[in-house]
Amino acid sequence: MRVVETATGAPLVPKPKKRYKNPHAVALGRKGGKVGGAARAANLSPEQRSSIAQAAAKARWGKKS
Repeated sequence: MRVVETATGAPLVPKPKKRYKNPHAVALGRKGGKVGGAARAANLSPEQRSSIAQAAAKARWGKKS
């Protein structure tokens, strides 16, 4: 018997086993993610990229209400 079980009088509930991701699915997702950002940036004009970057900076570092 474990010390905690003895002290509390209640059985410990085992933690569920950690699930592992399928390495092939991870590789496919990573491959698509790497291509997607570069393809999107290539299709945006410099003004659009600047606008998106400004909105992101404002969302991250803007005034907190």
